[in-house]
Amino acid sequence: MAALIAHYGLLAILLGAGVEGEAVVLTGGILAARHLLPLWGVAVAAAVGSFAVDQLWFHAGRKCRDRRFVQNVITRPAFGRAIALLERYPVAFIFSFRFLYGLRTVSPIAIGTTQIAARKFVLLNALAAAIWGPTIALVGYHFGKAVLPVLHRVGSVERHLVWAVAAAALFLGLVLLGIGLIRRRR
Repeated sequence: MAALIAHYGLLAILLGAGVEGEAVVLTGGILAARHLLPLWGVAVAAAVGSFAVDQLWFHAGRKCRDRRFVQNVITRPAFGRAIALLERYPVAFIFSFRFLYGLRTVSPIAIGTTQIAARKFVLLNALAAAIWGPTIALVGYHFGKAVLPVLHRVGSVERHLVWAVAAAALFLGLVLLGIGLIRRRR
């Protein structure tokens, strides 16, 4: 993944942010720490890519409710969790679903199958993407600034970049898991 992002640059971040999500943007942030990509470019590409793909999934849920691929998504357990959260906290859910592991892909489809106004989704999705992209890029950037000097002493940075991305993704996952456990206890 790091090689693809290094080769295709911001285009890979743009496309990968919507498809893969955090791992791609974290990698972009780490590459920005190495001055291989501009940090502002990674943040913008991540936000735009995430926004665009979520809009596509929302409209797929809205326009293609009866189609087989949407029906397949509806049968997933994550879809039920997404709908339950959406019904309980509609604005908060739309704003935060991209930060919730396991709900990222099905959530825009789930939202599209509800009566949530498209205009409302566009605005909240744009705001959330504008926060998510720079946040994840900055996590990768600062992680890269902290870890890459240590990896430089160990050996080739390129050889260890995959481990750095995996460690950053694991750290982010643990933080999100911790937040989720705290919310469940409340």
